[in-house]
Amino acid sequence: MSEFNKDDYLNDMPDAESLQGDPASAGTGVENEAAADDQHDAAQDQQSSDQTQGSGDPQSDSDASEDTLTPLGKAKKEAAEYLEALQRERAEFINFRNRSAKEQERFRQHGIIDVLTALLPALDDIDRIREHGEMDDSFKAVSAKIDKTFEKFGVEKFGEKGEEFDPTRHDAILHKPDAEASTETVDTVVEAGYRIGDRVIRAARVVVASPQQ
Repeated sequence: MSEFNKDDYLNDMPDAESLQGDPASAGTGVENEAAADDQHDAAQDQQSSDQTQGSGDPQSDSDASEDTLTPLGKAKKEAAEYLEALQRERAEFINFRNRSAKEQERFRQHGIIDVLTALLPALDDIDRIREHGEMDDSFKAVSAKIDKTFEKFGVEKFGEKGEEFDPTRHDAILHKPDAEASTETVDTVVEAGYRIGDRVIRAARVVVASPQQ
């Protein structure tokens, strides 16, 4: 068994400087750690700044977009806005004009109907005189002018003997059996009917010949 040598044991032990490490190396490690923390904080600050800029109001973005336009681009944008406004105003004017035209036509038609309704008794008397042949040439001329005047305003007179009976246009005051009739037809016109377009102002009052049962 070898003898324990105290001096050799002391020589083999590491000195204090080796155990503590190089002070310069230790300082470098701490500085690296601090630099990493600073970089992390800077990245978080940048991210917050980007989010704040991204959530800005649209007006600011619009103003920024306006600032980036060239004078020619701004002029084109204003011209497009003026054109859109002009087209909108034109469409509104056309709609107003169409509504006004329809209202005027309706008022005009109501005026014609009022005049026609007031003259119906006189027109019926003229038809009766004409039917009985008691009308001279002067009276016939006046009657023809009245008929042409109503035609000018779109008034149509209807109701003829022999035409097929239509309950939407004829008012049957009497039905009489007729052995020769195959369908209901107008036998006698008591009072003529009048209409404007598809609107019946007064149905023709007629005697109807009906087929025998």
